[in-house]
This record gives sequence, structure tokens and C-alpha cells, in this order.
Amino acid sequence: MLSFDLSTPWREMSLVAVDVEATGLDVAEASIIEIGMVRFERGQVADRWGTLVNPGVPIPEKVTRITGITDDMVVGKPTFRELKWDVYGRIRDRIFVAYNAAYDWGVIQTEVKRVGLSMPAVPILDPLVWSRRLMQAERRHRLGSICDKLGIPLDKAHRAEHDAEAAGKVLFRLADKVPMELGALLNEQAQWSAQQEEAFAARRAAKAEAGGAEPQDGSADPDVDQAGLFG
Repeated sequence: MLSFDLSTPWREMSLVAVDVEATGLDVAEASIIEIGMVRFERGQVADRWGTLVNPGVPIPEKVTRITGITDDMVVGKPTFRELKWDVYGRIRDRIFVAYNAAYDWGVIQTEVKRVGLSMPAVPILDPLVWSRRLMQAERRHRLGSICDKLGIPLDKAHRAEHDAEAAGKVLFRLADKVPMELGALLNEQAQWSAQQEEAFAARRAAKAEAGGAEPQDGSADPDVDQAGLFG
């Protein structure tokens, strides 16, 4: 991250919003079946890129039900190995944005490692963390729910390029409520994320203590599904 000036207003920097659809939820095992990357400059869409990806393994039926992506659709599509420099070049030297970023970053990182590369050191912004903090009245913070609340179109949910663009737009819709400088924003986001994870851990513990039943206040983790598959 040394190439990024942490005192710079983050909205003036180049950002790439990313979404992947993949074969599963385990980031260490999943393979990408679709990737979408949308570059934002000063809050405006500057470039869109996306493609289906041949994962080299069968797509689970559950994933096909959610995404609509079938094995036949990825036949003849490029493998991640063939796309590695397209993906790497779009991430390098930009702020990485993804809704539930740990999932998208994790899956891409796994694929990058498989082809002998390492992920570039870039700042990561996660509008899911922001929405949980800044829109606490909402019971659900999945991408589709937040887009509905903010009036952001998402006509093709669970398709990578559309989810990526929507995630970027959520980020900028909430921009006035977060610090302007990149460094201050990263620090605040880290604090929010840690607080949220602590709260979810407490709720899971309460659920386990109750014998697996949902807590009486309905406060089980509302976003357990990964945005990459379930938006």
C-alpha cells in the first residue's frame, strides 16, 4: 500500500469494483465461474469488463439455481489462467471495492496463487461494512436489499458485472457519511468491521448456547450468505 497516499481524498482516486460468482463459499477451494470489474473515476463509471470463466470443475446445482450459470455456458470460455493478467492489471494501483470484500478478494487471491502470482498490495473498501454501520435500521444488508433502499438499479442480481457496478454505486451513495481521506477511512472501516465481527460472534455463541435456536431478539447474523453468491 506504499504507493497510495493515505492523505489523499479517496473519491479522487481510481477504484475498481469487483464481483465474482464462484463454485462455492470456501474461498480456499472455490473456483471462479464469472468475474465483473467496473472502474470508477471520481464517482463515475469509466470502464466495465466482465466474462464467464471456465472453472475446470462442474458447477454445483445450487450455484446454477442462484446465478443461472450452467456448465454449458462456460464451455469454451477462458480459464482464469488465461485471464490472469486482465484481472491483475485491473486491480493493480487501484482501490479494490467489493460487497463483502473478504469473499471476492479471497476467491481471486486463491485463483491468483494457483497460477503462481501474488495479489498486489492495494487498499480494500467494503460497502457491506459501511451499510451495516450507517444503515443500522435495516434488518437485511444483502446487496439487493441495500440497492432497493438506496434506489440503485440492480436488474441482473447474481451476475458479476452488474453486482460489481451496484457495489460501487452503494459506496459512492454513502460517501458523504465516511471520512474523506483514504487513511482515515481505512482506519474507521477496520474499527467498524471488528465491532461487527465481535457482535456476530456473540450472537453465534448465544445461538449455540440456546441449543441451535435463533436468538429471541432475531439478531442472528443477517448477512451470513456471501455476496459473491447470494448478493
